[in-house]
Amino acid sequence: MTTPPDHPMLEARIREGSQDANRGLAALTRAGSALDLRTAELVKVRVSQINGCGYCVDLHVRKALEDAAEDPRRLAALPAWREVPFFDARERAALALAEAMTVPPLGPLGADVVDGAKAHFAGDDLTPLMAVIVSINAWNRVMIAEGAQAPALAGD
Repeated sequence: MTTPPDHPMLEARIREGSQDANRGLAALTRAGSALDLRTAELVKVRVSQINGCGYCVDLHVRKALEDAAEDPRRLAALPAWREVPFFDARERAALALAEAMTVPPLGPLGADVVDGAKAHFAGDDLTPLMAVIVSINAWNRVMIAEGAQAPALAGD
């Protein structure tokens, strides 16, 4: 892991330095495991894009392509998901909730976001989605604070 010289980083290492914090984040991550992998990776990529976590964007794009058989065009269009026809209603509801929980409004979530999430993630499906959103936001902040960088491309 390399860090550009102008990128300040904290010396604290949550992943190695605090077993309780690491276990807590790991448990939160596992709480989202019931969500289908393709939706989970889309959410993780989108949240990581919003938060500017290059390490997590790289990691979850690779996982989406390799583990979830995601289409590269959908990943490329993810920042403009509202403008392209590549995402179904359930994925759009998940992405809207992810964005609303990543850059929350002052006050409650909008009714349109809540209604969309409830319509497509009934009962037990909503909890893992929220766990994925909260956990990737936490991991983004940890990785950014620690100065984590995506590994170099092959041949670099």
